[in-house]
Amino acid sequence: MNITEYILLFGWIFVLIWVPVVIATNRKTHPGALFVLFGAEMWERFSYYGMRALLTLYMVKVLFVDMGAAADARALGIYGSYTSMVYLFPVVGGLIADRVFGFRKAILVGGIIMMLGHFALALEGMLFEGNMALFAGSLALIIIGNGYFKPNISSYLGTFYTTDDPRKDGAYTIFYMGVNIGAFLSSLTCGYVGENIGWHYGFGLAGIGMGLGLIVFWTVGKKVFGSSGLEPDPVAARRPALGPLSPNVLVWGGTLLMLPICAALLSLDQLMSTLLLIIALGIVAYLVFEALRLRAKGDQPIASSQPETSAAGADVVASAPVLTHRQQGDRLLVVVVLFFFHAMFWALFEQAGGSLTLFTERNVDRNVFGGEIPASVFQSLNPLYIMLLAPVFSWMWLRLRTANAEPSTPMKFVLGLAQLGLGFGVILIGAKFFADEQGLVPVLFLFGLYLLHTTGELSLSPVGLSMISKLSPGKIVGFVMGAWFLSIALANKIAGEIGKLTAGGEEAVAGATPLESLAAYTDAYQVWGLYVILGAAAALLVLVPLLRRWMHGIH
Repeated sequence: MNITEYILLFGWIFVLIWVPVVIATNRKTHPGALFVLFGAEMWERFSYYGMRALLTLYMVKVLFVDMGAAADARALGIYGSYTSMVYLFPVVGGLIADRVFGFRKAILVGGIIMMLGHFALALEGMLFEGNMALFAGSLALIIIGNGYFKPNISSYLGTFYTTDDPRKDGAYTIFYMGVNIGAFLSSLTCGYVGENIGWHYGFGLAGIGMGLGLIVFWTVGKKVFGSSGLEPDPVAARRPALGPLSPNVLVWGGTLLMLPICAALLSLDQLMSTLLLIIALGIVAYLVFEALRLRAKGDQPIASSQPETSAAGADVVASAPVLTHRQQGDRLLVVVVLFFFHAMFWALFEQAGGSLTLFTERNVDRNVFGGEIPASVFQSLNPLYIMLLAPVFSWMWLRLRTANAEPSTPMKFVLGLAQLGLGFGVILIGAKFFADEQGLVPVLFLFGLYLLHTTGELSLSPVGLSMISKLSPGKIVGFVMGAWFLSIALANKIAGEIGKLTAGGEEAVAGATPLESLAAYTDAYQVWGLYVILGAAAALLVLVPLLRRWMHGIH
């Protein structure tokens, strides 16, 4: 066995021990639904990150290998468009779940469509390698399916807790660990299989992972979900709404129509960027309008501000405070402000699947104990760190809250941005002071970058999901959750553009020596990863007191 195979074996053994430990230590604190959703999300993320670990390398090494200087820019452009649409469509998927499907049906439908996309991608690699129509169609299926799955499984989890339940941040952190267990296993397994055995086998494994997630959700979920998450109004969903067409028919027709549109947009960088910017501005404008409309109603109590009940039927706090329209509007404005800082974080964090993978391939010394580790396998570092640190963060937030010292959500965002910037600082130190004469950086600096990026992610991302379920008006929580994922969509498109800069532009790719490519990467990381991100952290720090006031008691 070589070093990579030992790592792969260790990874699977570790997870098989770790997951039961996490469930056993938390099962008395949280409802059973958390662990079912944890398992479904784990396998869904296995599919997504397994494919992502291979996507950029597959495009550069196989799909666009004959394009020479343009290969990197072409691959990173498609990667940015793909990942941005993956996070754009949850806006619509959340709205469909709110109005037509309900959470459970949306999650199931999305998972099935994604599974078909992964298997189609495997078919492209196995029988029709280089067929751009099948390649783009496969990615389109994954995009559409993810739009149904991603926002609704996160929103559904929130229904099993009351608004300010002190367990909620911990629940989302545990749920987020499930995301990263799937990402860890898939980056190791699909990355190794794809690079060493065959690309199509790696993509096929991703589809099998999605299938396992659906089995967990469908079989075990029936026993713990009860009547929660079902269609909000089954009769209305089948009643004619637009001529003879019912909402159900309209949704299915729209889904089929969007598949070729998504496939076409993958290759239209500038059009995709323009559309995404227009959609983002439109949705942010709507959220601002809704917030100002609520604020205009002043201190009139919201009719539904009654003692709350969770979807699981848990006991509630009898003296839940009455919320006014103005306070609800202020809370929605907090979501809007953090939307932009959230996008900045992910625009640099998501270099992991694009430029950082190419940087690892070209400028990191990957020889460990006599064997060379594939570049894609290093994407498993981030989820590995999360598996180890998520319980620590969950425990830490609860202990700090008990001591009345827990940072507020906006302050956690500041901490996340700062650690992201420091992570790029680590790789810059390695590149500037420790790179060898061939332009290769010691692998330990890559470990340091991913460690700080992970602690930054744990400070920001899971508490962001929890925040949406706390601060959003109840009637549009699915839509607001989808809008929150839109910030990641915008970030991923920006990530693709930054990725092109880190590659040094098309002229620098062809025939570049490792020393030349190292200079191109470090120049871009210094400006965007260090200066811009640390500047954003400082700006948000100034806004923290105002945002805390606008949250009106939600910490």
